[in-house]
Amino acid sequence: MRKWACAAAAAAGLTGAGGIILAAAAAHGVPDPRLQTAANFLILHAAATVAVCGLALAVPQRGIWFLGAAGLFLAGSLLFGGDLSARALAGTRLFPMAAPLGGTLLILGWVLVTLAALIVMRQSRDGKPDQNIYE
Repeated sequence: MRKWACAAAAAAGLTGAGGIILAAAAAHGVPDPRLQTAANFLILHAAATVAVCGLALAVPQRGIWFLGAAGLFLAGSLLFGGDLSARALAGTRLFPMAAPLGGTLLILGWVLVTLAALIVMRQSRDGKPDQNIYE
């Protein structure tokens, strides 16, 4: 699981860097507000991905749930941000419904974070596997 968490964190680093590049483009040359929206989503979800990777490593018995959320954050932000960026920079779409699909994946990622946290809380309250959790 550690390799997957590190791979997701590395992808989040690239996603965050892409968000900064888009923010710079929006500030210095492309007046389309969709570009700034794409930048914000990429940066925000890059940080969220790193956070859930940390949670996955902190609760290894249930970390797969957090890694699932990380995957949804990465896929969703790249689809959503990529579609908005393509529209702003090239006047075209990635593919029909790319942005709504990306947004849906982001919502599902946040729902999965909620479920993962509730599962870990329930198990730590029962005194079962996740004994390394600080209560």
